[in-house]
Amino acid sequence: MKGRFAAPLAVLVALTAATELSAQNRVAPAAVSKAGHTTTYTVAPIGNEARYRVFEELASIGHNEVIGKGHDVKGKIVIDANGGIIKDSSKITVNTQTLATDSKRRDNSLKKQTLETENFPEVTLVPVSFEGFPGEIPFGQEKSFTLIGDLTVRNVTKSTKWDVVAHRQGNDIVGTAKTVFTLQDFNIPKPKALMVLTVADTVRLEYDFHFAPATVVDVAK
Repeated sequence: MKGRFAAPLAVLVALTAATELSAQNRVAPAAVSKAGHTTTYTVAPIGNEARYRVFEELASIGHNEVIGKGHDVKGKIVIDANGGIIKDSSKITVNTQTLATDSKRRDNSLKKQTLETENFPEVTLVPVSFEGFPGEIPFGQEKSFTLIGDLTVRNVTKSTKWDVVAHRQGNDIVGTAKTVFTLQDFNIPKPKALMVLTVADTVRLEYDFHFAPATVVDVAK
């Protein structure tokens, strides 16, 4: 009797083991894909302002801070499952033709001589990495960290460091990023005008940002 049932029993055990192994193999990729997702944060339609600040000395009033502002900002930042930036999928673009100060005459001069907006209509920032990023920004807390990004002005690209302060607004991320560079860094000629005596070499860039989560993409699929 034992001999009659030994073979069927062995077959049943083998089939059961094979079924369990097959189920484990099906579950494993799902676990990997769950952990291996990317999140895209896009520039929201409102709440974004790019600014530059530079000091000039005018014959009429002396030292004066010029502030140029623009709201035509587009782009996205793609974050991997570990909180790092996916550089090849991330870019922020500012339309230089919309930047404006408190003087139309100055704006026309800057666009034609300094920024040459007809030839270089965009300034781009490609985010590369974070320094000191906590991994997440809890609700009700403000976090400070550094963003490393490739900034391109007039077709010249330089690595830049941005001091970032950010907090949550619902599911969105809002805050301000700031960096400093010199006109020489990007081969920018100094503005020339009759009433302008001097223009400082240092330029400060500020970006009031508002990012909204767009999608979660499973990179394992």
